[in-house]
Amino acid sequence: MSAGREAAAGYDLDGPSPAQNASAEHNWAGNLTYQASGVAHPRSVDELHEAMARPGRKRLLGSRHSFNTIADTTGTLICLDQMPAVLEVHEDSVTVAGGMRYGDLAPALHQQGFGLNNLASLPHISVAGAVATGTHGSGDRVGTLSSAVRSLEIMAPDGSVHTLRRGEPDFDGAVVNLGALGAVITVELDVEPTYEVAQTVFEAPRWDAVMENLDAVTGLGRSVSIFTTWSRTDVADQMWVKAPVPAQVDQAETDALVEQLDARVADGKRHPLPGVSAASCSKQGGLPGPWYDRLPHFQLEFTPSAGAELQSEYLVPRQDAVEAFEAVRGLADRIRPLLQANEIRTMCGDDLWLSPAFAGDTVGFHFTWHPDQEAVTALLPALEEALPASARPHWGKLFTLDATALRARFPRWDDFARLRRHFDPDGRLRNDFLASVGL
Repeated sequence: MSAGREAAAGYDLDGPSPAQNASAEHNWAGNLTYQASGVAHPRSVDELHEAMARPGRKRLLGSRHSFNTIADTTGTLICLDQMPAVLEVHEDSVTVAGGMRYGDLAPALHQQGFGLNNLASLPHISVAGAVATGTHGSGDRVGTLSSAVRSLEIMAPDGSVHTLRRGEPDFDGAVVNLGALGAVITVELDVEPTYEVAQTVFEAPRWDAVMENLDAVTGLGRSVSIFTTWSRTDVADQMWVKAPVPAQVDQAETDALVEQLDARVADGKRHPLPGVSAASCSKQGGLPGPWYDRLPHFQLEFTPSAGAELQSEYLVPRQDAVEAFEAVRGLADRIRPLLQANEIRTMCGDDLWLSPAFAGDTVGFHFTWHPDQEAVTALLPALEEALPASARPHWGKLFTLDATALRARFPRWDDFARLRRHFDPDGRLRNDFLASVGL
């Protein structure tokens, strides 16, 4: 039942040397050019040890889908995309290489009869990078991608390897680690029997009815996303419902709720952004299919989302969701000119110290911006001020909250700071981003 720990098919084993010039290296969105003096692509644990042991600062680089400087450094970037493939399926878990993308893991896992309980909007992201930043999909009864982690194998900056397992001291701090502890060699994830999902897109639900019935709306499926461009403040643009097959909700109740929302089923395939071809999107129209082909919004073989964009996201405790919504709606006139789409979705709470869903169920307010970083950065303080004081940022996206505000919003902040010092006492993984957030 295991694909084992062999060289990954399609990986360039004769590719870049462990360090190469990084002058043209930039993130996926193109809004950031890395300052690094070089990029290491280790192809074995020994080469990773060598890269970690070199003098100087270093950071771990995932799939480059972060929009801020969390992965930047003036030293060496270490990318795990050429490490040996690991895909070992156990009775109720799977161990994978940290550098593996979810889009590569998911179909292989499905072929062996298993599934993950959640996937993010984009299958293009790496497992270790997504976990380290608290990245998530959505669903009232499913947690962030990080919450599926059962164990981590981490190489610290001194080359020592540590395995942390769920239930052990410091495990809850090591999962959402911001790349501050070391290189995640392997990750063990919970799995369940494979399953099917059907995705249906509804158009123009009334916002007031959505907020009055938020629990029922987000309970319509395994995952529910509501999109708006704020071209109107009385109705949303779309509501994407990803429901398990067979359905777990009564169809008559669903029909009654959709009628109350004044929503209608879309008459064709839709992209979250108006006027954009839906060819890149996962299948819709209520057609059942494998979980990995429905839970993401976008297909692996296409450039994800709009391409030219910036992103921010703030996650609030569920009890603060309506307050947060009204704060965003109140800023619609300022948000609209910079916005491509605003997505609202939910996730189950967890116990992970730096998870945006720590200690309670959460509602996320995701913003896909036009690629005008100066204007977006100027708007964010007003948005952050308007949101409830409980709002936590997505670690891989743009925000301006300072160290004092962040420390107040994460009750285990000091515990994580202690853990970071334990793994990296010399601060070799520190960068400007960590310093700016007080780590």
